[in-house]
Amino acid sequence: MISWINGDLVDLWQINQKFFVLINCQGIGYEIQILESFFLKLKTNQISNKNITLWIKHIKKDDSDLLFGFASKEQKNFFIEILSIRGVGSQIGIGILNKFSISEVINAIKTQNKKLICSVPGIGQKMSDRLILELKSKFKSEIQFSEEKSKDEFEIKDPEINKMIEDLQLTLQSLSYKKNEIKTILPIIISEIDLLSKKENNLSFENLLKLAMHYLDKDSSNLDR
Repeated sequence: MISWINGDLVDLWQINQKFFVLINCQGIGYEIQILESFFLKLKTNQISNKNITLWIKHIKKDDSDLLFGFASKEQKNFFIEILSIRGVGSQIGIGILNKFSISEVINAIKTQNKKLICSVPGIGQKMSDRLILELKSKFKSEIQFSEEKSKDEFEIKDPEINKMIEDLQLTLQSLSYKKNEIKTILPIIISEIDLLSKKENNLSFENLLKLAMHYLDKDSSNLDR
C-alpha cells in the first residue's frame, strides 16, 4: 500500500481529461494521476522545484493498480470520502476536485446546490442527490463551521477597516488570486484584525495583505489555485 511519495519529476502528460506525472522515487518510476490544477502548475513552471511530494490513494483492481496523487492530505481524505459513496468512482471523485475546491463543495452541500454538483461530468440528478445527502452527514462539522463563519464574516463596524478589506480584495484579485479563494480566507483575516489592532503599528493594509497572501499561498500548496 502506497500512501505518500516523494521523488523527482520525470515526465508529465495528459490523456483526454486525465492528467499524469511520472515520478522517480529511489530508481522506481511511479505513474500517478493528479489534479488538473497541479498539472498546470508543473507544466507552466509555477512549481520550480521538480522534487515533489504527493499524498497517494492507491486503488487496487483485478487487472491494475491505480495511483492518485494530491498536494495535500486534506484533498486525499476528501477524495476517499467521496469514493465511499455508492456509485461514485475514482474519475468522478477526481472530476469533482478538478472543478471545485473542497470549500466550494462543502458550500454546495450546505446550500444543496444540485446544479453545481451536476456540472461535474458523469454526475446526474440522482447521484447529486446522493452526494449531497451523504456528504452532508460526513462533513457535518465543516458545514457548521462554514455557517458560523458566514454569520460573522462582515460584522465590522469600523468604516476604515471595511475600506481596507475592500481594497485588500481588489489587490488580491489583481495578483491573480481567485475570488472564491479570497472569499474563503477573508473570515480568517477579519478574525485576526482584533489581534493585530492590539499590537502597536501592526494593523495596516500591508500587514493584512501579507497575512492574506500567507493563507492563500498555504492553500495553494494544498488546494486548487
